[in-house]
Amino acid sequence: MAQTLTKIEAFPTGMRLHEFIAEQEGFFKAEGLDVALRLDILRSQMVRWKDQYKERPQDKVYLEDQGVIGSACAWGSVCNAGSGMGKFVPDVHGIAQWGIFVRPDSKIRKPEDLANVPIAVGLRAGSHFNVPYRLEKYLPLDRIKPVNVGGFGERLRVLLDGEFEAVSLLPPQIEMARQLGLRPVIENTFKTLWWVDASKSPEVLRAYFRALDTAEKALSRDPQKFMPLWENAVPEEFLPPKYTWDYSKFGHGERFVHAPISRAEYEELVDQAERWKLSDMTTRKFEDTALSVAAE
Repeated sequence: MAQTLTKIEAFPTGMRLHEFIAEQEGFFKAEGLDVALRLDILRSQMVRWKDQYKERPQDKVYLEDQGVIGSACAWGSVCNAGSGMGKFVPDVHGIAQWGIFVRPDSKIRKPEDLANVPIAVGLRAGSHFNVPYRLEKYLPLDRIKPVNVGGFGERLRVLLDGEFEAVSLLPPQIEMARQLGLRPVIENTFKTLWWVDASKSPEVLRAYFRALDTAEKALSRDPQKFMPLWENAVPEEFLPPKYTWDYSKFGHGERFVHAPISRAEYEELVDQAERWKLSDMTTRKFEDTALSVAAE
């Protein structure tokens, strides 16, 4: 008897390989899922956009209750949930890389040199929240100057074209920047959280996360097998013939961690976002913003 699969939609962030691995290796199907990956949403976030909050390419699917599974930086996911755009899942998380890069001839050498320097970011996403989070150790907030230019590829382009002196990058643009000879000023990691429609079935989400966990294990066992999948996350204007990438030298990207964040960490995330004036939450109560998928 043929297996009946549950149809769902999900959009990769471009920072990790897990959805592509799970699709290629049949891990979704093994969990009873037929997952349509919404590459249109991923691609729409790669170009330049000046959209305001709740007008960004990734916001529409939650405002229209399209039932799509996605993720964002931890600050973004909790703030989006508290602002009426879906829920965040507290039971799993990701760990991704972040860095501010400059051209090799830049006079900017250390984080303190970024005082009052416009830094290209994507509005209220990981590339944005990480800027005050990491630079506040070195600079007062009023001297940290993030500027929204939007897309993944656009942030890399404005640095290469000299439009900005410094840009905030995530995987795989970090690896692309290295191969282009661009130089990091500061690097670190940050957590991501899954961002889902409020009506999404916890059982379906558990199956989805089991597939991603299996993909994480496969990536750890044989990373080189999956490095070519990074091509899915490279903006069109950075693909051949204009650019050629050695994917074998790319990193793992965001890692999947099958473990929850704590309530204290949630409160800290919200406190930080509010202090940076990057929150429009109408409720910050954990019970209102979280959709737990932990098995009872």
